[in-house]
This record gives sequence, structure tokens and C-alpha cells, in this order.
Amino acid sequence: MPYEPPTHTVERSLRATTGAKVIAGVDEVGRGAWAGPVTVCAAITGLRRPPEGLTDSKLLTLKRRTELARTLQSWVTAYALGHASPEEIDALGMTAALRLAACRALDALPVRPEAVILDGKHDYLGAPWRVRTVIKGDRSCVAVAAASVIAKVQRDKMMAELGIDHAHFGFADNAGYPSPVHKAALAEWGPTPLHRLSWAYLDALPQWRHLKKVRSWADGNVPEIEGQLGFDF
Repeated sequence: MPYEPPTHTVERSLRATTGAKVIAGVDEVGRGAWAGPVTVCAAITGLRRPPEGLTDSKLLTLKRRTELARTLQSWVTAYALGHASPEEIDALGMTAALRLAACRALDALPVRPEAVILDGKHDYLGAPWRVRTVIKGDRSCVAVAAASVIAKVQRDKMMAELGIDHAHFGFADNAGYPSPVHKAALAEWGPTPLHRLSWAYLDALPQWRHLKKVRSWADGNVPEIEGQLGFDF
């Protein structure tokens, strides 16, 4: 399916309106998974012409995504990854975990960005970062698209390696996301140490439901459920 290649339009706008010279594109992967960390990549690309075929990682085949990630890792000015573990997701909720992972990625860059282009419509990053949110930024913005591809490939690799000790769950294929294999393994074996134990999928597993973790909400706010997929898929 044809698609428009990403551009530097948003970055040029930020440079013109804020004076920022160092701008990072930020994207996440793993938000809706049942297992594994949520991973955020921050990428700085400058205004150079991107590699051919760069777009949202979800639009690329596995082969092309892997090849492109290898090219991007040497093409970008800088990139860094940040992760929030399943335990941190359970303790903090997804929004706070995303912020934690994003801050870890941004802080790991060799130079501090003066502005951030964040994929999506919600600013989960906040102060002190100067943030511009862009819906479908992973398709339209060069730096965000680069971050999208690198994050996806790196997290998939991590999940395949972590999954060696949990062969029944098929993490090399599903990366911790819902799948028939993953569902069947959960029903038979229960969650592994890689699983998010506050997620809704445990509600459909009577024999393992006692393992579910429920955060205490002393401030009166209701728990976050965004991205928590149950067994109906």
C-alpha cells in the first residue's frame, strides 16, 4: 500500500518557533503487550534526507524493518533506548511507566534535546521537556519514524532472547503481545516473571487470577486500563 514518506516539517516548525536546534523524535513499543517491558527510543536525525523506505515500523515487513534498523543505527545523529520493566508498569501504571522509559532514553542521549516530537496525541512526557505531540508522527516525522523502527526491532530482539527460557509462550514470534500461542501457554502454565500482573488478561484465568496485582489508589484516581488487552482477540 503506497504511503507518503516522512518529512522534517514538524522539526522545521519547532526550530522556527522555539529556536531549538537539537530535536529528538520519540516513539514507544510494547504498550499493549501482556509481557515484557515497554520500550521507548529517542532519535536525533537533524535535517538530512532519510534512508529510502523509512516509515512507521508497523507498515514494514520483518525483513525490511530489520534491514532498515541496521541502516538507521549508523545514519541517525544519535539514538538511545529506555525501558520500564513489567514490575514498574504494575507499580506505576502505563502512563507513568512510559514517562520513566522516555526519560531514561532522553537522558541517555549524548546531547540533551531542546525539544521533543512525541508520537500520538497525549503528552505523557511533560515538563521540563518541550514537547510537540503529533498524531501518526511515526509516519509523518523523520525522527519519530526512525525511533519507531529502532524501538520495534530492539524490543523484538530482547523478547526473543528473554523467551528462550519460556519456549511455550512464543515470545520470539509474538514479542509478548496477545496471540493464540501466548493465550494457550498462559492458561496451562500461568504467567512468567516477564508478565505484567496488573493486566486484564488475568481476569480470564481462574486458576491464576490470585496472582493479579492491584495498585492502591490513595489519591482517589481510577486505575488506568489503556492498552490492557484481555482474552477477547
